[in-house]
Amino acid sequence: MKITFYRTAGGASPVEKYLVDLDSKERAAVADALKAIEIKGKLWEMKASQQRVFYVVVMGGEMVLLHAAKKEGQKADRGDVETAELRFREVTGKRP
Repeated sequence: MKITFYRTAGGASPVEKYLVDLDSKERAAVADALKAIEIKGKLWEMKASQQRVFYVVVMGGEMVLLHAAKKEGQKADRGDVETAELRFREVTGKRP
């Protein structure tokens, strides 16, 4: 996943500066969270407590919630990912 930092007109990157100023443990936690949100291509996953919600953002910035399941481990269950991918194809006409 490509991550781009917001830059002001003057070229400053306030988010990047904030993250650099964190201690290494906090910075690593943020990096891990960023890595965890994308599953495959443009199929995204949001984790909240013990729940997972898979979604895609389509034209115009609309978020379509594709599938939800209980989080039972570090990795998403393959069946849940396959269900989300199938629905992704139905919504977008593309492969994730």
